[in-house]
Amino acid sequence: MEKWYLMTIVVLIGLTVRWTVSLNSYSGAGKPPMFGDYEAQRHWQEITFNLPVKQWYFNSSDNNLQYWGLDYPPLTAYHSLLCAYMAKFINPDWIALHTSRGYESQAHKLFMRSTVLIADLLIYIPAVVLYCCCLKEISTKKKIANALCILLYPGLILIDYGHFQNIYNSVSLGFALWGILGVSCDWDLLGSLAFCLAVNYKQMELYHSLPFFCFLLGKCFKKGLKGKGFVLLVKLACTVVASFILCWLPFFTEREQTLQVLRRLFPVDRGLFEDKVANIWCSFNVLLKIKDILPRHIQLIMSFCFTFLSLLPACIKLTLQPSSKGFKFTLVSCALSFFLFSFQVHEKSILLVSLPVCLILSDIPFMSTWFLLVSTFSMLPLLLKDELLMPSVVTTMAFFIACVTSFTIFEKTSEEELQLKSFSISVRKYLPCFTFLSRIIQYLFLISVITMVLLTLMTVTLNPPQKLPDLFSVLVCFVSCLNFLFFLVYFNIIIMWDSKNRRNQKKIS
Repeated sequence: MEKWYLMTIVVLIGLTVRWTVSLNSYSGAGKPPMFGDYEAQRHWQEITFNLPVKQWYFNSSDNNLQYWGLDYPPLTAYHSLLCAYMAKFINPDWIALHTSRGYESQAHKLFMRSTVLIADLLIYIPAVVLYCCCLKEISTKKKIANALCILLYPGLILIDYGHFQNIYNSVSLGFALWGILGVSCDWDLLGSLAFCLAVNYKQMELYHSLPFFCFLLGKCFKKGLKGKGFVLLVKLACTVVASFILCWLPFFTEREQTLQVLRRLFPVDRGLFEDKVANIWCSFNVLLKIKDILPRHIQLIMSFCFTFLSLLPACIKLTLQPSSKGFKFTLVSCALSFFLFSFQVHEKSILLVSLPVCLILSDIPFMSTWFLLVSTFSMLPLLLKDELLMPSVVTTMAFFIACVTSFTIFEKTSEEELQLKSFSISVRKYLPCFTFLSRIIQYLFLISVITMVLLTLMTVTLNPPQKLPDLFSVLVCFVSCLNFLFFLVYFNIIIMWDSKNRRNQKKIS
């Protein structure tokens, strides 16, 4: 009983922080003609309510795709329609066709904020609470602390409640978390259904698709493809196909309708990257303008090859040796590979890496906390553009303090607690003097934090040179990218040496 009482307090703290951040200004407020991303959400409600389904993704006089055209999968559109019905009941002017463009009022802001909070309460927060309650081999106190840290993660709060203020990232991430929880607890069909809903809400959830596929395929192999494994495989295939058919049914009536939705979901014409994103291509573009030099199809092939090769080892390992721990770490590794190397990445896509990192907070608290700090820092140019400096500083400090007090992270930096012991033992066979790995990681953490603090101060207080107006934004992206490359190597080391570590433990016992 006490556990649920404390968990309720944690949830209330998370909700209070979210609501407080949402009271700030939002992206594009009072800035015609586009008005920003807040207007995009309102506009989708206007379009889905006033136009027939067949016109939602097509350009027309009533649906100008250049003005925040719908570019997310059908489930997002259905959610917009549901919100539109609620808006219609309260005030029809909020979603009136054409005349509601750029609509801004206190009542409407309250409505939009409430829809995000309700979505969090219904989907994301229950998944976080249940996940933490299902954690094994840790105390009740640690489970509650884990939930608090996840709910205080500043990246998601600042994007959903500060920048977009109602982009509903927590819906797709919540569905994905339900999926992770499902397949980890052997509720494979329910887990698959939940993940299909995540993909059909936001196409970026494809970052997590390969670990789901490999983990479930590995389970089928383990059960035997001539017996129970084959039955499970057929059931999983039917679940996936049925869920996609149900979500896409209105768009399967005509071939062109389906193709148009796909064109909107995967806009290849936008190029290799947009804005300042902390991945390889944006960082490398500073030195060599690959976006201008290479043809579009070469950029596409190049990004595909790098992404595929970087995630292949972890996926093969997960297929051959499926485990819940391996599944979570492969989710991190694959999502990070997609973020660093794939085509047309947005800076907010780092949230897709941050979700599985939140899930391993109790496994490697020091490295997880470090990564989540860097992920929030990598979005600094976007957050500053929307005047979210103070909310960013306060939420980041609150998260950091929660992690330090809950997990005593600075005391958990030994090779064993960083899960690098088996790797170090392997290296010491060839380099006996290799005994300083944990110390190196501590120094790298210190350098990383100092660099992030200094860059933040410089960005806020100094004006960049006239010839280099994007200097600080580029430096933020470059520093973040270097950190992410280090983390990619680190997480892959844990994945590839995991079975060796288990064998060593068995020998010791």
